[in-house]
Amino acid sequence: MADNQNTENSIKNTESKGQGLKLDRKTVLLITGLIFGIMIFVGALTQFVPRGEYLTDESGSIIASVIDPETGERISTYTPVDFKLPFWRTLIAPIEVFTSSDAIMGIAIILFIVLIGGTFLILDKSGVLTYIMAVIVKKYSDKKYKLLPIIILAFMVLSSIVGILEESITVVPICVAISLALGWDSLVGISISLVSIAFGFTAATFNPFNVGIVQSMAGLPMFSGIGYRILVFVGIYAILTAFVVRYAKKIEADPKKSIVYENDLKLREKYINSIDNSITDDPRLGKATRTFVGCIAGVLVCAAISFIVQRIEAVPPFIRDNIDNLPLVGMAVLFTVGGLSAGYIAGIRGKNLLGGFIDGAKTIAPIAPLVVFVMGITYILKQGKIIDTILYHVYNKIDGFGPSAALLFIFLFIVLLSFFIGSGTAKAFLIMPLVLPLADMLSVTRQSVVLAFCLSNGFCNILYPTSGVMIIAIGLVNVSYGKFIKFTWKLFLAEFLFSVLILLGAVAFGYGA
Repeated sequence: MADNQNTENSIKNTESKGQGLKLDRKTVLLITGLIFGIMIFVGALTQFVPRGEYLTDESGSIIASVIDPETGERISTYTPVDFKLPFWRTLIAPIEVFTSSDAIMGIAIILFIVLIGGTFLILDKSGVLTYIMAVIVKKYSDKKYKLLPIIILAFMVLSSIVGILEESITVVPICVAISLALGWDSLVGISISLVSIAFGFTAATFNPFNVGIVQSMAGLPMFSGIGYRILVFVGIYAILTAFVVRYAKKIEADPKKSIVYENDLKLREKYINSIDNSITDDPRLGKATRTFVGCIAGVLVCAAISFIVQRIEAVPPFIRDNIDNLPLVGMAVLFTVGGLSAGYIAGIRGKNLLGGFIDGAKTIAPIAPLVVFVMGITYILKQGKIIDTILYHVYNKIDGFGPSAALLFIFLFIVLLSFFIGSGTAKAFLIMPLVLPLADMLSVTRQSVVLAFCLSNGFCNILYPTSGVMIIAIGLVNVSYGKFIKFTWKLFLAEFLFSVLILLGAVAFGYGA
C-alpha cells in the first residue's frame, strides 16, 4: 500500500510539473525570419542568373553529353531556356511546394514533429523523463567521462552504417536533459546526439545513401574501399570526442562560461534540482520507462530490416526504393506508441492522456513553418531552372585541373551546394553524372569522388540555416542558430581540414585504382 501511495504521489507531482518541449518564441521567430530571407534571396537569384537545363534519364540523373550523329563528336546536352520564374511565385512557393513531388515528404516531416511534441509532454508529465535522468545520474555521475565517448560512438556507428539523420530530432531533447542532469549544458547534449549523428553520416562506412547510392552510380562494387573509410571514421570520431570532452569539462568547472547558460537555467532547475533519487524505486515508472525504451529499440530493428532489404536484389525494385523510409516511419510510430504506453502505465489515463498529447503537439506546432520555408527554397531553385546553369559552369571550370585540385574543387562545390540542396540523394543525382566522366579524364579515381561526396554531404547537413533537421533540433531546446554556430565553428573547421587531408591522401596513393 505504501509503495502504491508513493507511486501515486510521484505521478501527481511530475504530472503537475511536466511541460514537455517549450519553444522560445523569439528564437523561433528569428530562425523563421532568417529562412524566409534566404528564400527571398534565392527567388531574386532566379531573376538574374541565366536559366538552362540538362537532359535527364528516367531516374532523374543528368545526361551531361551525347554523341552528335552527324559529326560523331560528344556535345553537351545543356541548353539555355527563356523561361523566367515570376518573382511573385517566390512568395507563394511555400504553398506551391505542396503540389510538387516533395509534398509527401514535407507532410511526413511536419507530422513527425507534431508527434514528437505530443509524446514528449506525456513522457514529461508521467515522470518517465525524470526517472531516466535519475537512473543515469545515479549510475554514471562518477564516471560520466567514460559514458560521453560511448554515446558519441554509438550514434556515430548507427548513422555511419544505417544512414539515419532526420531520426536524430527525437533524441536531441533526451540527450540535452541527460547532459544537464550530469552537470553540462544543452550544447553538450546537442553534440552527443545531432552532431554525432551528422558526423557519423559524414564518416559513412555502409551508409546506403552516402555510399550505396553513389557507388552504384559510379559503377563500383557496393561498399568497396571500406578500409580507408574506416580510417576516416576513426579520425572524425577522435576529433569530435576530443572537442566535446574538452568543452564538457570546461562547462562543468564553470557553468557560466556556457553561451547558453541563461537559456539552460529553467531546464537545469527542472532536470537537476527536481531529481529525487527515490524515484528510481518506483516500480510503475520503471515499467513505463522499460516499455518506452523497448519501443525505441524497435527502431533499430526497422533500420536493420531497411539495410538488409536494400541489399537483396531479388526484392522487387519498388520495395527496395521505398524501404529506406522505414527507419523514419518506425521512429515516428514506435516513439509515439512507446510514449503513450509509458504514460498509460505510469498512471495517466483517458482524457488526461489524450489531452496532454494534444497540448504537446500544439506547443511544437510553431516549428512547422520552418519546414515549409526550407522546402520552398529547394522548390524555387528547381522551378527557376538555375541549378543546371550552376552545374554547367562548374563542369567547365573543373576541366583542365590536376587530380588533387579537381577532387578538392568537387568537395568544395558540394559543400557550397548543400546550402541550397540538403538532400544527399538529390545532390548525388545532380552531380555524379557530371563529375564521374570528368574525373576519369583527370585521373581521379571514382572511389575518391565517392569519398569526396561522403565527406561533404554529412557535416553540411547541420551547418547551414537551410538545414531543416538542424534548425528543428536546436529549436526544440531553444538554442539559436547563432549560438550553435559560435559553439561549433571550430569543430566544423577541424572536420573540413581533416577532409582535405584525407582527400589529398586518396589522390596520393590512388584510392580505389
